[in-house]
Amino acid sequence: MEQNEMLDFVKAISHTDRLQIIGALTTRKSATIKELAENLNLPFRDTFNHLAFLEYIGVVRQENEQYILNPEGVEALARRQFEGQPRETYTPSPDLSEKSRKVLKAYLNTDSSIKQLPHEPIKLQVILDYILEAFTPGVIYTEKEVNLIIRRFHIDTAGLRRDMIDRGLLQRKSDGSQYWRPETKREA
Repeated sequence: MEQNEMLDFVKAISHTDRLQIIGALTTRKSATIKELAENLNLPFRDTFNHLAFLEYIGVVRQENEQYILNPEGVEALARRQFEGQPRETYTPSPDLSEKSRKVLKAYLNTDSSIKQLPHEPIKLQVILDYILEAFTPGVIYTEKEVNLIIRRFHIDTAGLRRDMIDRGLLQRKSDGSQYWRPETKREA
C-alpha cells in the first residue's frame, strides 16, 4: 500500500471536523463553504482547507460553488485501502501532446503528486501547466490558499508559486495579498 495514499485516508477519517463535514453533506446533499462553516460552527478558513483536502482525495466534489459528497469516491478510497490490490498508475489525459504525456509519466507519482521537479525549462513548463489546472480562472486566492493547492502536488510551494508567477500562469497583487489565474493562459 502506498504510504501517501494511506496517510490521506487516515487523515480524512481521523479529523473530527472532516467527519462533521462528511456527515453534514450526507444529510444536506450539498452546501457552500459558508453554509458548512456556519452550521458546524467552524472557522471559514478551516472549512475551506478541509474541503480542499476532501476534494483532493475524491471524497467530495464541487458543482457551482456547492460541495457534494461523492459516495463513489468514499467507497473507492476505502476499498483501495483495505483490498491490498495493486494501485492504478497515473494516466495523463489523451488530449495532451505525446511529449507532455511522457513528461507527466516520468515526473509524477501514481497518486498524481510530483516525484521530482525537472531542471529543463520545457519539462518544467509541462509540470506547471499540470498544476495550473487546479486553479480556477478568475477566482481570487490568498497566498495560503495557493500554497495549499500547490502542496497537493509538491512540497516546494514557494518555488513553484514563483515559477508560475514568473511565467504568467498566475498573477498577483504587488503586496502578495491576492493571486489569480488569468482567464487565458499566456503563450510561452
